[in-house]
Amino acid sequence: MALQKLPIGIQDFRKIRENDFLYVDKTQYIHKMVSQSGAFFLSRPRRFGKSITITTLQELYSGSRDLFKGLWIEDKWDWNKRHPVIRISFKDVNFEQLGLEKALFDRVEELSLRMEVPITRENARDQLREVIRSLGRERKVVVLIDEYDAPIIHYLGKDLAQAQENRELLKGFYSILKELDSQLEFVFLTGVSKFSKVGIFSGLNNLQDISLHPAFANMLGYTQQELEGNFAEEITAAAELMRLSREELLAKMKYWYNGYRFEECADSVYNPVSCHSFFSQNKFENFWFATGTPTFLINLLKQQGLYDFKLTEQSQLEFDSFDLEDLRPYGLLYQTGYLTIIDRDEAGIYQLGYPNYEVENSMLAYLLDAFGGVPKGSGLVVALRLERAFESDDIEQVMRILTGMFSGLPRQLYEKTPERFYHASLHLLFSYMGLRVHSEVCTIEGRADAVVETSSKVYVLEFKLDQSAEAALEQIRKKRYHQAFWNLGKPVVGLGVNFSSAARNIEDWKAEEMSL
Repeated sequence: MALQKLPIGIQDFRKIRENDFLYVDKTQYIHKMVSQSGAFFLSRPRRFGKSITITTLQELYSGSRDLFKGLWIEDKWDWNKRHPVIRISFKDVNFEQLGLEKALFDRVEELSLRMEVPITRENARDQLREVIRSLGRERKVVVLIDEYDAPIIHYLGKDLAQAQENRELLKGFYSILKELDSQLEFVFLTGVSKFSKVGIFSGLNNLQDISLHPAFANMLGYTQQELEGNFAEEITAAAELMRLSREELLAKMKYWYNGYRFEECADSVYNPVSCHSFFSQNKFENFWFATGTPTFLINLLKQQGLYDFKLTEQSQLEFDSFDLEDLRPYGLLYQTGYLTIIDRDEAGIYQLGYPNYEVENSMLAYLLDAFGGVPKGSGLVVALRLERAFESDDIEQVMRILTGMFSGLPRQLYEKTPERFYHASLHLLFSYMGLRVHSEVCTIEGRADAVVETSSKVYVLEFKLDQSAEAALEQIRKKRYHQAFWNLGKPVVGLGVNFSSAARNIEDWKAEEMSL
């Protein structure tokens, strides 16, 4: 069976079309946007198709009709409607080595030479104004900016002063697009982050943000219908190779790679890079997560003691924008694709959670490394050992495994908030091993620290610091935490664990089957 050529690592629309790579037709969304004209902004996580969208718009306004043959937009666009296009991708702007001002200056100068527009100005902002005015004398200009925030995002967690300096420079650079609005036909900016109105976009207040707009929620990413319609042969081939039915393969793909939602009522979508990589290799792996390491984010979460992201309620202000001087972890997690919209209630409060198994599994590995000192490559091994110990009711082995893990806790973190890091380590490890775990489970009488359910028993865990295992067990008895789980029809075992701040590890533990 001859399969399609998959555009792995290719983000240029022309290259995809001229070389017969698969292109999932998104031109209906693009037509809806360009029909409105004006200036637009779209925030999406990395490797989600932003660059392909930018280059598609470039070819559309350049009149490259042959590239759109057979696509939805082909007979709906006026191909005589051509406009000069200025495209700037900050992935290609060498701001790290040259500094942002010099890198922008060189990029605009390169554009002016290619378009045969003479420039005389000595800074990038004035250069851009000169180029747009010159090109706009005959026809209005289209401006496309990809990864507009890269010179800021790159320095998060590394050099705040440089990030702030670049933000101010970009604010002035982008303000030209508002100043010359009458000479612009269409403006489109993409990026990962969405800065607050008083930040980078304060000089571009005519920008329409479509990041949460229901009409454009599925413009990037693949819906279930698009996956099955465009990858039919790949699905059949992968199912045969993996000895799964078509339905079984699709269910597994959905579990691993679907789940991103950019508006509460929209269909969930797959990450394109994960789909392409899966069909190329015919195996389930953490493809998207592996394309970038969230080191800065993990450090921020570690500093703030945040680790449980199964479901979290946040207002739109919390995750829809952020400011360099007030970085909000939930906003960063959403905008970078590690959390997504699960639901929204009548009060406008959003429920955020992991989009799929790929992201959750990978994040737990990174968080377990940060909070529990378990190296990312060893987390699964430790989790499997712990799972086997719980399933065989070998609590002594459980404690040996936990003791070994706690011995790797980072000293500097432990010394600040020891109880938090012990609790975080346990919760993350239990989540990672695939058992049902509930951290600080609510009961009528209060909260149990954690509950682990195996095939034969339920373990209710209570942790104490510098007290005793008996004191932990007594709290379970007194608060009757265990009674909430009797309806599961399994024995409920109370497990009291005491940590020693001096030893930085488990000092003693005690297990007891609970009764009335």
